[in-house]
Amino acid sequence: MTQEEKTLIEERIVDVLRTVYDPEIPVNIYDLGLIYRVEVKDGGDVEIDMTFTAPSCPAADFILEDVRQKVDSVDGVTNATVNLVFEPEWDKSMMTEEARVELGFE
Repeated sequence: MTQEEKTLIEERIVDVLRTVYDPEIPVNIYDLGLIYRVEVKDGGDVEIDMTFTAPSCPAADFILEDVRQKVDSVDGVTNATVNLVFEPEWDKSMMTEEARVELGFE
């Protein structure tokens, strides 16, 4: 798989990640800054490192499964692995400007 093909798959993954929401927050998880890493490997395996705004997020299982299913459905992805990480600790500076405006932080 060429780097260009990997980049195209990664762009499609970002597009689907922008459709995943925490039910309690009206901003998608990508713009919230909850996605730390998306790595497309040769053969279409994908690894994602993500976090939550709080370790005790009540919707964690639902969100993780939503991410895995949606990324698995992306053309070119053969298997998606979603790793839940808490380092670095998430803070509001990780959000996009649009997310900060939407949530009233700016």
